[in-house]
Amino acid sequence: MSERIGVMGAGVMGSGIAQVMAISGHEVICRDLSEDVLDAAREGVDTGRFGVRGAVERGKLTAEEADAALARLSFTTDLEPAVDVDLIIEAVPENLALKIKFWRDLDSMAPDDTIFASNSSGFPIAAMAAGTNRPDRFIGWHWASPAPVMKLAEIVRCPETSETTVDTVVRLAAAAGKNPVVVQDTDQSWGYVANRVYFAMVREANRVVSEGIADREQVDQLMTDCFRWPSGPYGMAAGAGSGWS
Repeated sequence: MSERIGVMGAGVMGSGIAQVMAISGHEVICRDLSEDVLDAAREGVDTGRFGVRGAVERGKLTAEEADAALARLSFTTDLEPAVDVDLIIEAVPENLALKIKFWRDLDSMAPDDTIFASNSSGFPIAAMAAGTNRPDRFIGWHWASPAPVMKLAEIVRCPETSETTVDTVVRLAAAAGKNPVVVQDTDQSWGYVANRVYFAMVREANRVVSEGIADREQVDQLMTDCFRWPSGPYGMAAGAGSGWS
């Protein structure tokens, strides 16, 4: 089932999310305030390390599928077409006040049945939903970087989130090749499951380094060798910020 999807923010996460959803067969409009950011996003989705051309080279997509995905994906600074959609996925900077204002402004513009999904790494979904008149159609959809590769789909619901909203986002995530896991929202501490456990690991890794037991590179090497992680705690932080370039 094809949906019309708006992705707000064309940085590392936003452009990756837009690419995934376009490959999955949806018409996607990726919006950002900056033309420079949009230009970088276009290039990254097309020929970047995790772009569609690279997927063709690795045998993950055919050339025809890559072309079709690019044809379904558009980039714009215009807000109006990116709001007139079935689902809006927000990937703006991780600032709660900014996100609340963002959703409050969009609530008056988007169709009443549009689902709002935040790609926050840990801010309470209920706090953002409270700024809108659609808490039943508000949900968290936490992605991991790089979005075209990582299987994470941490779906965060609050008590007001409807079953229809949860079912819709779970269906979209699964159809996009992700592994959706529905978890509960909380206002008691920052972070959902993935990042709460991750930051606990980082805290202990920092203790190891500060005590002179090992340096950062050694910690990363030990963790990847022992647990077969694709990256250690320090490499993960660097890759998430740089886009794994």
